[in-house]
Amino acid sequence: MTSIKSSWEKIRWTWQPASEREAGDSIVRNFLLHWFPAKVTRRSLAVSYSFWLGTISAVLFFILSMTGVVLMFLYVPSVERAYPSVKDLEYTVSFGWFIRALHRVGAHLMVAAVFFHMVRVFLTGAHRNTVQANQNRPLNWLVGVALLLATLLLSFTGYLLPWDQLAYWAITVGTNIASSAPVVGEPMRFVLLGGTTIGQSTLLRFYVLHCFFLPVLVLILFSYHMWRIRKDGGLACVDNLALTQKAEKQAPVRSRTYSLLGITGGSTVHVETALVNEDVHTVQGSPNLTRRLLAVTLATFAFSAILAVAVRAPLEEAANPSVTPNPAKAPWYFLWLQELVTDTTIRVGGFTLNGALIGGIVLPAVLVIALIAAPFLDKSPLRAVGVWWAAERRRQNLIFLLIVLAVVVLTVVGTFMRGPYWNFYWPWETWPAMPRRF
Repeated sequence: MTSIKSSWEKIRWTWQPASEREAGDSIVRNFLLHWFPAKVTRRSLAVSYSFWLGTISAVLFFILSMTGVVLMFLYVPSVERAYPSVKDLEYTVSFGWFIRALHRVGAHLMVAAVFFHMVRVFLTGAHRNTVQANQNRPLNWLVGVALLLATLLLSFTGYLLPWDQLAYWAITVGTNIASSAPVVGEPMRFVLLGGTTIGQSTLLRFYVLHCFFLPVLVLILFSYHMWRIRKDGGLACVDNLALTQKAEKQAPVRSRTYSLLGITGGSTVHVETALVNEDVHTVQGSPNLTRRLLAVTLATFAFSAILAVAVRAPLEEAANPSVTPNPAKAPWYFLWLQELVTDTTIRVGGFTLNGALIGGIVLPAVLVIALIAAPFLDKSPLRAVGVWWAAERRRQNLIFLLIVLAVVVLTVVGTFMRGPYWNFYWPWETWPAMPRRF
């Protein structure tokens, strides 16, 4: 009993330090906590600043990884057995329906969480450097853009795996839009599908991308993203706090410095800090940060589990290339592209403007380039960094919000207001009954 109690104390003390010295030691000695700083500012812990969207995204990725490993043991990536294996998961395997629903809910929530995390970073101007040395927030913003694109691809490749009608035709629509890119469109579609049509090669490629290459890429990018945040001095609100404080020259701490040549007079290496009166604005990382991380993790798990129980993962009939659903829709996070393709297809007399090229390729490419260039084109004052709705960034934020609003509106229209033949219907209108197309 004594040995068990002693072992428990060795585990417990790093999460519940009894003194400031133990709090500092816990970060260094604990493998998991070593990721986090020994001290954090009170402002960076506030929910109202970051909404903990980055942490929520990481927890959702962990949920996807755990449920994905379970699903890999029960799923067979072949056109003959993929659908039956998913059907067994849904109706035969104990709690298979829950694991599958949790995986699907986690994927959708992760897309939304990463998207809104990017929105938060832009609106607070946290993609720019301030006066601290060795910062490279623009680089971390580019990593964030890459993470957003990788998250979309991760969800897109997983969409086909159930091999039902919903999955088959959603991927058909998505890859057809991608093929509209000039020069590289058709070759890229051929490589992605492993041929000219969706078949066994497509399923296998999507399975490998979804289960190995893209998760590894996301893990590498996420690890670098977190390391870069530490190197940049934490969240951008810390920079703003340092800039707004009254600059005060602190008296150096007299001490003895040990060198290879002996003892010399001077000051310690910790005589200058980014914050004046640092102790007033900071708290120990353990347990103040770790307890909040645990609370956010448990809340994310609970919310995802409740959604998984309330909203079962859909499973339609087995994929049939001969039966075309009307309408055939892309995955919901690409529906704004499908709607944009329709809105940019303009016919004047005998001339037709290619909406798939304009709305499906050109405009999204312009948006991605604009995201990449944003931190380098932003010339607002440094005092606007790390501040919500800064007056100095009103124009940039307004333009950005209009684009975000347009994407959300187009997604809603494509999801709820497009019926047979992609005609527009209000939510209260009934769609006409359509015969199946063979």
